[in-house]
Amino acid sequence: MLWLNKDPLELGNFPAGLPYAALILLMLSSHEFGHFFAARCHRVSSTLPYFIPFFIPVQALFGLFPFGTLGAVIRLRSTIPSRKVIFDIGAAGPITGFIVSFAILAVGFATLPPIDYLYSIHPEYAQLSTIPEVGLTFGKTLFYTLAGSTFAHPGAFIPPMNEIYHYPFLCVGWFGMLVTSMNLIPIGQLDGGHISYAMFGNRHHLIGQVYLIILVVLGTAGLLPLFGIPFDYGWAGWLFWALLLTMSIKVFRFARPPLHDETPLDSTRMIIGWICFLIFIGCFSPVPAHY
Repeated sequence: MLWLNKDPLELGNFPAGLPYAALILLMLSSHEFGHFFAARCHRVSSTLPYFIPFFIPVQALFGLFPFGTLGAVIRLRSTIPSRKVIFDIGAAGPITGFIVSFAILAVGFATLPPIDYLYSIHPEYAQLSTIPEVGLTFGKTLFYTLAGSTFAHPGAFIPPMNEIYHYPFLCVGWFGMLVTSMNLIPIGQLDGGHISYAMFGNRHHLIGQVYLIILVVLGTAGLLPLFGIPFDYGWAGWLFWALLLTMSIKVFRFARPPLHDETPLDSTRMIIGWICFLIFIGCFSPVPAHY
């Protein structure tokens, strides 16, 4: 509701937040239930999803933004017997989450309101010749651009990236892409780490180290403007993400348990694995958001 310039503590504004809340839950649920049903299909016991609410009433903190959630998780309660099973469980979540997120984006672009909707939130814009491109600005991705060019009607007003948080379908669809890309990073206990391990075996360690270095480089690049060095291709939040991943591996020792069956994946699953990599590329933005 804050993103609609409404007081979230005012009970009368409660209905205004329902579309965003419902879409966020739909997106997160699709991802986690993808894991859940894949686990059930392979007779691997798992919990139902745990949703993690989170809100920061300020602009940003350590690269986190006020989407109202830190995501959702499920916990597997039995061992995973093979690379095939760990692949199916790991890939089902991001693939399902991506499909739902892209569908949300498609609906958002196909049902864009006229520019008067934005003027109702920012009346001062009606007096300007162009929409100011300042404030919280989301980074475009290949799939976001594709959805806009495919589903937006000719002549429709497409809001700039610093205003899409006023549009629940565009905002949640974009956020779903961000969640998908972050989960598909092939490191540690992320979905991408499971997929990488299932596809490449012990070589996943090297792949994870390469991507961790990339995150550190992008995160460090995001700090350069703080020292007066203009650079547009980095986000300090990647340093925070890299730190969390490193801690999960080194400090908390979230080790991957040995599998009973190390048989390599069949060709169909390898193709699906490479499709997951393409989804990661299409959903990834080096600068997810900036001010």
